[in-house]
Amino acid sequence: MEEILERMGEDPRDLKQEQDAIEDVAKHLCWKKVIEKNDLAIWQKHINHIECINSRKVYKMPHICKSDNPDAAWYKNMETCITPLPEVSSSDEVSGGSLEKWPERAFAIPPRIVALLKYQVWVMNVVPAIDQFGLIYERGLIGTYQDWCEAFSTIPRTYDLIHASGVFGIYQDRCDITVILLEMDRILRPEGTVIFRGTVELLVKIKSITDGMRWKSQIMDHESGPFNPEKILLAVKTYWTGEATTQKQD
Repeated sequence: MEEILERMGEDPRDLKQEQDAIEDVAKHLCWKKVIEKNDLAIWQKHINHIECINSRKVYKMPHICKSDNPDAAWYKNMETCITPLPEVSSSDEVSGGSLEKWPERAFAIPPRIVALLKYQVWVMNVVPAIDQFGLIYERGLIGTYQDWCEAFSTIPRTYDLIHASGVFGIYQDRCDITVILLEMDRILRPEGTVIFRGTVELLVKIKSITDGMRWKSQIMDHESGPFNPEKILLAVKTYWTGEATTQKQD
């Protein structure tokens, strides 16, 4: 190997220094080397962070992140620290649950989505606040963060039902609610439904816009009764097409 590098005009000592630097970084990150052949090395992340936490007595940097919410990744400055894995009770326990080996893993059910087996539906929990992800993932559900003043990252006509709980109370002072409703119209299938929750004044405003979008909607009382100030607007996107135009003949 050294002879090849010399013929290529590279100093083997430079490569050795570079490799040593990479290994030093990997050890600081609590990775373990699983195989090495010539100048190729494969490193693997540990199944938990028990050894990593103990190794901070030797490796002071990078430290374990002290953030209360490791899932907060949007609109947040990056830190020079190691994101901690979920806590375990023993060194051989896999943080977050063990996975099947390949190729069985391609067809196995991951530990975090077992809760979806009870119902034959596909649910995407869309949250406007990043710190709510823990409530979703730890229950075996899936979700995504969405700023409704921006476009939703999906193709048109993807969803059958949207449950908009408190959405417009958050965004009504940030952007035009018409833009949000048009985006919901884009991602909702024909005859799909949206459940809006809010005050009567807000729901009346939403209804006036959805009526112009040819949705059928109705305002009704909250599940707890008519004395609850929060009301419900049930809106259904109708299936319609533009009228055919006829060309006049001279």
